[in-house]
Amino acid sequence: MSTVMSDLPPDPSLRAAWLRKLYFVRAAFSFAWVALSLTLAKHSPVLATGLLIVYPAWDALANLLDVRMTGGARANPAQALNIWISSLVTLAVAASFAFAWQIALAIFGTWAIVAGLLQLAAASRRRKDNSGQWVMMLSGAQSALAGGFFVAQQGNGAPVLQTVVGYAGVGAVYFLISALVLVFRGNARGARGLASGKS
Repeated sequence: MSTVMSDLPPDPSLRAAWLRKLYFVRAAFSFAWVALSLTLAKHSPVLATGLLIVYPAWDALANLLDVRMTGGARANPAQALNIWISSLVTLAVAASFAFAWQIALAIFGTWAIVAGLLQLAAASRRRKDNSGQWVMMLSGAQSALAGGFFVAQQGNGAPVLQTVVGYAGVGAVYFLISALVLVFRGNARGARGLASGKS
C-alpha cells in the first residue's frame, strides 16, 4: 500500500476537519444500511445478499479515503492493512453465498475481530493528536468482541443479516459520537481563540 498517496498536508486542523466529515459519513452510511436491513431486505434475499457484500466493500473504501487524506499508507499502517483485508472479505462473502449463508457469518466474525483490533490500533496512535479517538478505541474493542460472538453463532442457524444489523447499528453510534466530539472540541477551540484575540 506504499503507493497510496496523501491528498492532505499534515495539518492538525485539516485532519480534524476531515475526520469529522469521515465519521459523519460513516455513521450516515451505517444508519442507512441498518434501515434497509430492517425493512426492504427482510422481503428481498437479493437485497439482503447485496447489503452483506456492500458492507465490507464500503469499509475498504472508507479506509482508503482515510489513508489518502491523513498522511498516506506509511502514516496509517493499520488502515492500509484494513483496505486489503476488507477487500478480500468482500470477495469471500460474495463467494460464500454459493455454499451457505452461515459461512458468511463466520467470515464476518473473523473480519470483525481483525478489523476491530486494527481500528483499536489506529485510534490508539491517533489519540494524542485528535479528539474523539477514545470512542473509536471502544468501537474497535466492541467490534472484536462482536466478531467472536458471530463466530460462535456460526452453524447455529442464526439469521446472518439480522445478526450483523446490531453490530452495524452500534458502529454507527460510535462514529456519530466521535464526529460530535470533534465538532464540540473544534467549537471550544474556536471560542478560546476568539476570547484570546479580544484580550
